[in-house]
Amino acid sequence: MSSSKIIVAFDFDNKTDALSLVKQLDPELCRLKIGKELFTLYGPDIVKQVQDSGFQVFLDLKFHDIPATVSKACKAAANLGVWMLNVHALGGANMMRAAIEAVQDSAHSPHLIAVTLLTSHNEQELHQLGLTGSVHENVLRLASLAFESGLAGVVCSARETILLRQKISSDFLLVTPGIRPVGVASNDQQRVVTPHDAIINGSSYLVIGRPITQADNPAAALQQIITSLPI
Repeated sequence: MSSSKIIVAFDFDNKTDALSLVKQLDPELCRLKIGKELFTLYGPDIVKQVQDSGFQVFLDLKFHDIPATVSKACKAAANLGVWMLNVHALGGANMMRAAIEAVQDSAHSPHLIAVTLLTSHNEQELHQLGLTGSVHENVLRLASLAFESGLAGVVCSARETILLRQKISSDFLLVTPGIRPVGVASNDQQRVVTPHDAIINGSSYLVIGRPITQADNPAAALQQIITSLPI
């Protein structure tokens, strides 16, 4: 079982490319995140194939619906044997409590975490959505709600981890996308941090996609990131 802090984002639109990369990476050095596109195309079969290759899977489907629907979806996801899955904190406390109860009652109990705000969001977009306050204030409010609801952690930007570590339990998992090694383009991410700084700031796990998946040598790119992390 991997102890790595790196979760590689498998944001592919076809199984061939995804499984080709599976063969290039070491399950001892990373975990894999399967998101909406790949899961919508191939469903539970792609999860099973990746897990059969020795990888722990973070199923990133961001469930957000009425409590009963999310509860059933989380139970189904847990029964796939995934290592981690997530819901949207904006779904509210009742929804998150229903989700955690479903996961805890399943034969396999993965880490259940909540998305606070997408790392592509900035304050202008939050105001357009009717959310008052700064990005940090909204993230803290949603992360606190997830913690109080019994979830294991949240997805957040590494720019918010220092604040969350000050306000919430040190055992609370902080899973941070928007990670970019020095010299790599930020693409569509607005709130980016280097892998080294993310760990220093308190990230539990780093979600990294294109800097690894689109590298000429993905295994070497992964190893370079691991080497850059503080001991």
